[in-house]
Amino acid sequence: MKKDSWTIGQFAKQVDVTVETVRYYQRKGLLDIPVANGGIRRYGMQDLRRLKFIRKAQEAGFTLREIKELIGLDSTQDHHRAFQLAMRRLHELDAKIAEMQQARDSLKRLAGNCAAGGESKPCAILAAFNV
Repeated sequence: MKKDSWTIGQFAKQVDVTVETVRYYQRKGLLDIPVANGGIRRYGMQDLRRLKFIRKAQEAGFTLREIKELIGLDSTQDHHRAFQLAMRRLHELDAKIAEMQQARDSLKRLAGNCAAGGESKPCAILAAFNV
């Protein structure tokens, strides 16, 4: 067996994902399904490069749909479109962060009210949700 030839299980372990994750990416069209050789499908360095690309793009917050587009852009070197996708994702993440900070501040305020109320008063957290 060549050093850069892996079964699906060995391949998945290279990037610390499950076999089901690899299959899922294949169903979504992000990874190719290798042709079986001797009844066994083997993954090579190009497959590993693609899997690492997918995982790093996910870590950066891209959706699978966006990653599929980025994969296409990788072969064309369309820097402008890649930049557009990155900026859109950045704006969406900023909005999500602001929303989460607002939720955190609200919950912190409710928890403070609850702690200050003691056991004798109604729970401020539960009261806030009973509108």
